[in-house]
Amino acid sequence: MYLFGGSGHCKVIINIIQESKKNAIDGIFDDNPKFETILDIPVLNTDSIECFSDKQFIVAIGNNEIRRKIVNKIKAIFVTAIHPKAILSADVKIGEGTVVMAGVIINASSVVGKHCIVNTAAVVDHDCIINDFVHISPNASLAGDILIGEGSQVGIGAVIIQGIKIGKWVTIGAGAIIIKDVPDFAVVVGNPGKIIKYNLQVNE
Repeated sequence: MYLFGGSGHCKVIINIIQESKKNAIDGIFDDNPKFETILDIPVLNTDSIECFSDKQFIVAIGNNEIRRKIVNKIKAIFVTAIHPKAILSADVKIGEGTVVMAGVIINASSVVGKHCIVNTAAVVDHDCIINDFVHISPNASLAGDILIGEGSQVGIGAVIIQGIKIGKWVTIGAGAIIIKDVPDFAVVVGNPGKIIKYNLQVNE
């Protein structure tokens, strides 16, 4: 299998795959390689990408919009990476290309979309729906029955109370406490969370 993106985030995904002992990583692609290897895995310039329609692949880029653009360019078999020390209820659904880090808890009847990041020690409680290209940052906590729209970022240590709906391409700041619904493209910070501006709309 292959990864795309030679960064610190890539190192964490390498660790997940190695701990899972399911796949060998043949290489890491990057548009501007800064290293010849990362954790002893060769880093290759994307100029050498040909056809990956029969190869397993994960896009190891933390930025949601960039990850989405890369996914839309690559023809490959996108796979998940779930750390063996994550705890997932038996009926949880995880979409292709999504990575789940160590210490994560995802509870009953939750759904995580494609190409998401559920980062270290994040908690996603029952009946949550997390749409494609979302990043749930380390130590963020989602109570039950929360909806997160496509491409949104929930910052490190943020807390979202039960039943809240977060729009698409929203940014929730680090440590924010979200107690009411958040519209598309909003940037929300503080306790309680307040909208301070709006993100530029993403080209569909």
